[in-house]
Amino acid sequence: MPEIPEHLLRRSKERRKALGLPTGDEEETAAEPAAETPAPAEPAGEAPVPAAGGGEGGGGGEEEAPASTGGIPAHLLERSRRRRAAAAGAAPAGGAAAPGAAAAATAVAPPPPMTGPGGHTQRLLTVVKSGSIQQTRAEAQDKVHTWPHLLVVEFAATLALSAVLFLFSAIVRAPLLGLADVNQTPNPSKAPWYFLGLQELLTMFHPMVAGVTIPGMGIFLLIVAPYIDRNASQKPRDRKFAIALFTVFLLFWAVLVIIGSFFRGTGFNFVFPWNDGVFFEL
Repeated sequence: MPEIPEHLLRRSKERRKALGLPTGDEEETAAEPAAETPAPAEPAGEAPVPAAGGGEGGGGGEEEAPASTGGIPAHLLERSRRRRAAAAGAAPAGGAAAPGAAAAATAVAPPPPMTGPGGHTQRLLTVVKSGSIQQTRAEAQDKVHTWPHLLVVEFAATLALSAVLFLFSAIVRAPLLGLADVNQTPNPSKAPWYFLGLQELLTMFHPMVAGVTIPGMGIFLLIVAPYIDRNASQKPRDRKFAIALFTVFLLFWAVLVIIGSFFRGTGFNFVFPWNDGVFFEL
């Protein structure tokens, strides 16, 4: 049984005093002499109920409530006696009376207060910890389902991009050159823009290094990246190093593509576009 706060015990004693019921201290005081003088043994069964309408010894005086017997509080024995007397139609002390009068007296009499073990009158909720009855609310999550939230947006973006490409290809002519001539090679001969980074590397390093070693190292790093990166967070503020590294890679490749497109002229030599023009075609 959980410990009852001191202020609840004090309030219970004050309430019992106001109702005329014995408090815990009085019950302990009454129990001490009872412990010294053992009560006569009674046959097993219900508590004795005194006869109504005065005892044989003749006496119309009121009977005192019996003391605690067998560990049963005195107020419980008194309440049991009153209920048995009301059920048997007994008259109140001092003489016989009509059953109707006894029933009226029983109906008018206030019901005894409901008490618990030890005479405590506090409710159960007053001794329950507040943490066990607090309302639990679900935590908000920043995740949504793939369908329909993500796929609908991607499908709409695909339709919009397809429509733009269709209109652009219908309005603008494709920048195609004439037929290739095996006897005349264009000077400079440039790769498509997405390969100009590699072509620019060929001007700086040996073909084995520029075409195999450097791209191979890049592919190998992409393969082992998931095993090297142990950061489980997906938030940008927690992945500053990875974002900075990828940004440097993009800038490096973008610079190579721009140099190969606009700063390489005849013989793939370095030129300034504002002096010798732009040697670049789609």
